[in-house]
Amino acid sequence: MRPLIAVPARFSANASALRYAAEVAARALVEAVWRGGGEPFIMHPADPADVAARLARCDGVLLPGGGDLHPRHYGAGDEHEALYDMDDEQDAFDLAVARESLSAGIPLLAVCRGLQIVNVVRGGTLRQHMDAEHRHLVHPVTIVPGTLLAKIVDAGETAASCYHHQDIDVLGAGLTATAHGADGTIEGVELTGDAGWFVGVQWHPEDTAATDAAQQEIFSALVTAARQR
Repeated sequence: MRPLIAVPARFSANASALRYAAEVAARALVEAVWRGGGEPFIMHPADPADVAARLARCDGVLLPGGGDLHPRHYGAGDEHEALYDMDDEQDAFDLAVARESLSAGIPLLAVCRGLQIVNVVRGGTLRQHMDAEHRHLVHPVTIVPGTLLAKIVDAGETAASCYHHQDIDVLGAGLTATAHGADGTIEGVELTGDAGWFVGVQWHPEDTAATDAAQQEIFSALVTAARQR
């Protein structure tokens, strides 16, 4: 059987062919999980208090990208004017999913906003708006040798498809940087030591996973870890 991979849905004001507000997941993301041998389970973002019981039925978790996390969650000051699509309900759910996944040792892949969520859960902070341009950009990312990410992509560098205007400022407790952009931006993180299977990437590997084997392998590695668990 395919391992069940939970993917928290994203709220959307509208979607093609639907008459009302929707809950969505990027098709490229879902297809990457499926190609990797997993069964994507789009999870309704509600009732954070019940997250533990709901995730108990899942084999792995994929925290996807999305809008900005409200800066109150990492003790920042006034909201930057560039912030967008903040949603208290989405924040509460994603934070709960990250906490439970890490606590329960559920294999977790965190993409873009997902990586930022995990960093904040571990007590880290974010820069509300970067000086450098990292949107609509494919750029080389250098991967730290010997890390889980390096083993997954089997290379010291990869081409990252980026769409973000925030990044990690202070790393959360127990996290280590595994990849960097040429400007020093932290592009990948994992847990220090033997603390469970977790990979976080600041870029969107789903954008090119259909044609780039290294990017697809990130999703396949999650499914493999979920199956082994």
